[in-house]
Amino acid sequence: MNLPNKISIFRILLAPAIVASLVYYHPERDWLRFLALGLFTVGVVSDAIDGFLARLQRQQTELGTLLDPIADKTLILSALISCSVIQGLPAWMRIPAWFNLVVISRDALLVAGTVVLFVIKGRWSVHPSRVGKTTTFAQMLVIPSVLLGGPPAVTTPLLAAAAALTLLSAAMYVRMGIRALS
Repeated sequence: MNLPNKISIFRILLAPAIVASLVYYHPERDWLRFLALGLFTVGVVSDAIDGFLARLQRQQTELGTLLDPIADKTLILSALISCSVIQGLPAWMRIPAWFNLVVISRDALLVAGTVVLFVIKGRWSVHPSRVGKTTTFAQMLVIPSVLLGGPPAVTTPLLAAAAALTLLSAAMYVRMGIRALS
C-alpha cells in the first residue's frame, strides 16, 4: 500500500476522534472544540498532501480513487452530523439539519449512480469535477466557521453557498451519469 493511500486511511481514522471531541464538549471543556477543529484541519491538510503525493510520485491507484472520496465524506459528514445532532453543543455550534439533508442526499445520489453504472457497465470510475472539488472545499469551510463561532453574517452565507454548490454538483454528476449510460 502506497503512502497516499495510508494518508487516506489516516483521514478516515480521524473521524471518530472528531466526533468524540464534540460528544464530550462542554463549555468548561472548551478546548475540545479546538481539538475537533485541529483534527479536522489535519484531515483537510492531509487530503491535499495525499493528492499531491499521488500525482507527484505517480502513485494514483484504483484503491486511492476509492479511499480519497470516502475519507473526504467521512471527515465532512462526521463533523456536520455531529454539529447537527449532539444536544450538548451550544446553539452557535449547531449546523442546521436542512444543510446536512442537502449534503447527504447528494452523496447518496452519487453512490447510487456509481452502483448503477457499475452494474450496467461492469466498471466504476471516480472522476471528480472542478465543481465537485469546489463543493467539497465549501463544505469543509463550513465546519471551521461553526467551530470557531463565526457570526451568522459569515456562517449563514457560507452555508447557503455550500448548499448551492452541493445542489449544482449533484445536477452535474447526474448529467455525467446519464451521458455515461448512453
